[in-house]
Amino acid sequence: MTEQVRVYEDVAGLAGLGGGTLAALRTAGLDAEDVVRAVRTALDEDFAYGPDVTSAATVAGRTVTADVVAREAGVLAGGPVALAVLDLIGRYVEGPAESRRAVPGAGASAGSAWEGRRAAAGGRGVSGTVLVADGRRIGAGDAVLRVSGPAPSVLGAERTMLNFLTHLSGIATATRAWADAIEGTGAVVRDTRKTTPGLRVLDKYAVRCGGGRNHRMGLGDAALIKDNHIAAAGGVAAAVAAVRSTAAGRESAGAESARARLAPSGAVRSGDAGGLVVEVECDSVGQVREALDAGAHFLLLDNMSVGLLREAVAVARDYYGVRLEASGGLRLENAREVAETGADYLAVGALTHSPRALDLGLDFAEEG
Repeated sequence: MTEQVRVYEDVAGLAGLGGGTLAALRTAGLDAEDVVRAVRTALDEDFAYGPDVTSAATVAGRTVTADVVAREAGVLAGGPVALAVLDLIGRYVEGPAESRRAVPGAGASAGSAWEGRRAAAGGRGVSGTVLVADGRRIGAGDAVLRVSGPAPSVLGAERTMLNFLTHLSGIATATRAWADAIEGTGAVVRDTRKTTPGLRVLDKYAVRCGGGRNHRMGLGDAALIKDNHIAAAGGVAAAVAAVRSTAAGRESAGAESARARLAPSGAVRSGDAGGLVVEVECDSVGQVREALDAGAHFLLLDNMSVGLLREAVAVARDYYGVRLEASGGLRLENAREVAETGADYLAVGALTHSPRALDLGLDFAEEG
């Protein structure tokens, strides 16, 4: 336990996060460095041209307590990320009047002065208390997070904090709708790599909060043999053999340890290629048979009608340990019908490529 605390303190010193935030991130299965990178990128955008001039003019010297309140029902995600925003905002609330960005004739000193004063402001953060755990359903009017601190810091953090919370909660809410639609069928909804650039880890975390399961996190922790790979390799069997051969070589180079670090809790593993998941995309029952004969144990059934899905499932069930994933053209309205074909997974890109943000807002509760 002492060693764990020491590690937390070391990371906090590097990342600027408090021990409570680090513990919350760890419990959520989120890497602190990934979260800090995303949060700092977002805060850098808001403070790229200097401090918040509006708050400096209107609320300087005041302290405030405020609640993040749901404007509509949904599923919450992003609480630990919001805490990270609050931990890091103190580094941004003060800076020179000049823009951080290079301005013709301004020279390099403005940016340096900003960085120095921003670092010195590290203690002017905001405290946060999570009132509702990620993954819980919330209703309109529910307070989900309470924040307290200097008013300029609270307002400086507001938009970045809400951007993360509304975006991630939107993903969780959409995922929960799919999970509810197929409940009891034995099938599970999964995401894809169609995520917001730079936010994949967080987007996929939100899917888990909504009751879904993650597909591969990147190009290296699982193999997905698609139509272009099959065409280039000269057929399904050749593509499967090539991937297995390459994966076996990577195992000897220690790639498994990298995949273990990246793979989220609950990720699917198979015996293919020394532990690497090898999935083959099939768009016909004929390709399903070819993939199975090549020894594939994970098939993605792409853009198949419900009738073809049933036929593909019937063929695959003659092979031991085969898992099937329906993909392409899926709609929430027919999710249950697809799940009842016997597919193990429903791959839904819309969970992360076009979610509707959940409406959340920040309301002042007390002012000092």
